[in-house]
Amino acid sequence: MGWAELVLIALGLSMDAFAVSLGKGMCMDRLRPRSALLIAMFFGGFQALMPLLGWLLGSQFEQYITAVDHWIAFGLLGFIGGKMIYDVWKANREPDTCDFDLRLRELLLLAVATSIDALAVGITFSFLRIAILPAASLIGSITFAVSFAGVFIGSKFGTKLKSKAEFLGGAVLILIGAKILLEHLAY
Repeated sequence: MGWAELVLIALGLSMDAFAVSLGKGMCMDRLRPRSALLIAMFFGGFQALMPLLGWLLGSQFEQYITAVDHWIAFGLLGFIGGKMIYDVWKANREPDTCDFDLRLRELLLLAVATSIDALAVGITFSFLRIAILPAASLIGSITFAVSFAGVFIGSKFGTKLKSKAEFLGGAVLILIGAKILLEHLAY
């Protein structure tokens, strides 16, 4: 897997955090750079930590599933991407509520919730023998930047981009999963 694919995976993974950041930005009565920085640090940090944990977990079971690792990668990325697309559909049916409150407990829960998919990607990375430290750093850095920008964009433009970003992120993950599967089936 090359850097271009890693960047696409990082962008796909960051779309949940981007959507939440947009939502937080939409609910601000005025733009708050300090809050944007805190949100970005939590989301970027957890998006970097979770692939590391997933990689450690996956490397423990590598010898047992090497023959089907491409199917697992396809399944995990397809499931995560499909869930992101489903969540967009579900959110479009529910009324929006807007309340800006930056409690650390809530921020921690949001950071964990938006990075669970990165845990699964870390497991996939262990099967594909991807160097985890550069990959996790890239994922965390991109998520940090995207989340920081999301708060600012949300405060300016509102909900117009939220569902499109999550849908695009889900589609990217599904396509990368399909690419991994097709590459392994070709050999």
